[in-house]
Amino acid sequence: MQLIVNKKTPFYHLHEKHHAKFVSFASYLMPIQYKGVSLEHNHVRNHVGVFDVSHMAQIYIKGENSFDLVQRITTNDVAKLYPGKIQYSCMLNKAGGIIDDLLVYCINSNFYMLVVNAANAEKDFTWICSNNIDEVEIVNVTQNHGLLAVQGPDSYNLLQKLTSIDLGSIPYYSFKIDVFGDCEDVIISNTGYTGATGFELYMKKDVAEKIWLKLFEHSDNLQPIGLAARDTLRLEMGYCLYGNDINETTSPLEAGLSWIVKNSTDFIGKDAILYQLSKGIKRLLVGFVLCERGIPRSGYDIFDDHDNLIGQVTSGTMSPFLQKSIGMGYVNKEESTLGNHIFIVIRNKKVKAKIVKLPFYEK
Repeated sequence: MQLIVNKKTPFYHLHEKHHAKFVSFASYLMPIQYKGVSLEHNHVRNHVGVFDVSHMAQIYIKGENSFDLVQRITTNDVAKLYPGKIQYSCMLNKAGGIIDDLLVYCINSNFYMLVVNAANAEKDFTWICSNNIDEVEIVNVTQNHGLLAVQGPDSYNLLQKLTSIDLGSIPYYSFKIDVFGDCEDVIISNTGYTGATGFELYMKKDVAEKIWLKLFEHSDNLQPIGLAARDTLRLEMGYCLYGNDINETTSPLEAGLSWIVKNSTDFIGKDAILYQLSKGIKRLLVGFVLCERGIPRSGYDIFDDHDNLIGQVTSGTMSPFLQKSIGMGYVNKEESTLGNHIFIVIRNKKVKAKIVKLPFYEK
């Protein structure tokens, strides 16, 4: 039997000092929670929290033909990017299934950084390399960096204390590379996975601890937040989680991600997407709120009011902030109308739910 050795992020011993509970995730030991999921979730919604997301894989694509490669392997239009701009996108297989969803950072016209899901890092890297017909340099630099997400309504004031850059000058889905917390070459990115105000900080591994400590030195209200609260926060926003809501058998059209698919470009999987557009899709990802007590979980069956099986839950939880049981799942397209009532099977009982517009949470 092969021994699995879990990797540790640059912040591991700092999580220990905060009494984190750890789980093994994507070959990393990651903090799942500290003081409790609900407390951490609501602290981000009301104040400011910091997430260690250093396990998210960062892949550099460099060279004269780097644009051509990124344009070919991602569905969004990379031509719309310019230095300092970020794009949400996805990579598809030839059947139109989602290999991964990701962020594309344009450092310059010959240099892009792809930020992909940790669990897909090896698969993604192999896929990118297999489509590198232009002799572009492709490097996974994850192990050399740390990545923190500072999220919540108080995040702006905290972060502004540690940089001379006017954070208000960085639009959403944009970034600047500058000094942060007396550390050079930090990517200050106006992005996040929580739906709260906030930024993500990419730094070299050797200054990671220094930046963490400076954040806490400059705030009496900053709390470390685990991956469990990150999941409940993203679900309130209706953000897809790879492995739950999207995978290689789902297309972006089914997942409500058609807005990141630009058919004006020639990306891998385009023929399958065009076929789906011409023939129509049979199912859609929807959000729902339970009308009765219960908590929906991934894999639970969904029925209509005539006891017909029409789909399956992909994500679900009791929302700590909204105090409602919420979830997402795929249902037959004809049953996906807003306001339609569906039934989730929870512990052998059919629990009534209502299809609602996403996101569940709005500022």
